[in-house]
Amino acid sequence: MKVYKFGGTSVGTPDRMKEVCRLITEDGEQKVVVLSAMSGTTNSLVEIADYFRKGNPEGASNMVNALRRQYHQHVPQLHDTEEMRERTIKMLDDIFLQLHDFRGREFSDADEKVILSKGEIMSTNMVTNYLKEIGVKACLLPALEYMRLDYNGEPDVAFIRERLNDLLESNPGYDIYITQGFICRNADGAIDNLQRGGSDYTASLIGAAIRADEIQIWTDIDGMHNNDPRFVEGTTPVRQLNFEEAAELAYFGAKILHPTCVQPARYAGVPVRLKNTMEPSAPGTLINNDLQEGCIKAVAAKDNITSIKIVSSRMFLASGFMCKVFNVFDKYKTSIDMITTSEVGVSLSIDNTSHLATIVDELKELGTVLVDEKMCIICVVGDLRWSNKGFKSLATAALRDIPVRMISYGGSDHNISFLVSMSDKKRALRALQTQLFSKPS
Repeated sequence: MKVYKFGGTSVGTPDRMKEVCRLITEDGEQKVVVLSAMSGTTNSLVEIADYFRKGNPEGASNMVNALRRQYHQHVPQLHDTEEMRERTIKMLDDIFLQLHDFRGREFSDADEKVILSKGEIMSTNMVTNYLKEIGVKACLLPALEYMRLDYNGEPDVAFIRERLNDLLESNPGYDIYITQGFICRNADGAIDNLQRGGSDYTASLIGAAIRADEIQIWTDIDGMHNNDPRFVEGTTPVRQLNFEEAAELAYFGAKILHPTCVQPARYAGVPVRLKNTMEPSAPGTLINNDLQEGCIKAVAAKDNITSIKIVSSRMFLASGFMCKVFNVFDKYKTSIDMITTSEVGVSLSIDNTSHLATIVDELKELGTVLVDEKMCIICVVGDLRWSNKGFKSLATAALRDIPVRMISYGGSDHNISFLVSMSDKKRALRALQTQLFSKPS
């Protein structure tokens, strides 16, 4: 059995929903299909929740009614039979009544999560109803019945595996199982969400739980490209990536995939394939545990980076210096992207600047602090094990005319990273494309 995941754009209109249904049924194979909310719905639900939080129920009600009218317009475009139209309208109206019920009560974060869950619930019910209407044996598996977080806020993998397999065994004989992405329950049973990676994470967790043959993430891009096509001409899809290579690219800016979502699939040994809904026949990108030796795969960029340099002659060679530096960032829950060290100091980069001023103030107790903002991490990914000759020099040679603030290498076998100014980003990406991927004429 395979797991397919479709994002909000893929189910953004009735016609797109029908196209998804064609894709998932044309091969006749049994599969689990994970769906996001229709594009734009989650933003509307966030705004509805914000009105309730601000004590403006009239504003919230107006937004709910506008969303209701929008969905009612979709129904006759989706269904041909009056029976299924009435069933879908009733389902939608029940949900919109539930949204109106948040009037006249003290609003909480838990209420917001309940509201946000409605988008995925509506889209999955609509698609399931359409599949039934066209004669497909389809079953809706509510994610809230099996997708659960533990008390640390992480997926409760053992519970998910046991409960999901029980649900599949108790609902045998269906061709398509539809379920919601993103939403779940927390350890106390309240409605919550997966946050990181959203529906991609759901698909990966499901694929790992049922030991799927393959997890397919369907987007509107033909797989992961070897560079950013928004800034570089002539990029091409990467046909195969190791899980670690994919995680590096995702973390350092390749937006097609969230770095967290590949981990469950990686641990379970389930391959992930990135596919394009606009070109279903294209092979896309396959992500698995195989490593193509001696090959640089892709370049990615992560924007809005801030570098911080701490120099301390007072603590020269002191064993506690690094510990004290890291403790400052840990105190304010601020992750570090890159780091380089010398005998007298350390340079590092962060992308979360919400506590920057306070962090800098505390670091000044340890030494002289220099801050550079509006920086960008350029990441080169592939087989970059230290025993391989030449690859590192190829990357550095490409940037010979570009000022580089930091270089990080050795922490991973798959990544060498350069910190440059945002103003040099496009030039750096194009130089690396020419050096690493352009065929000699």
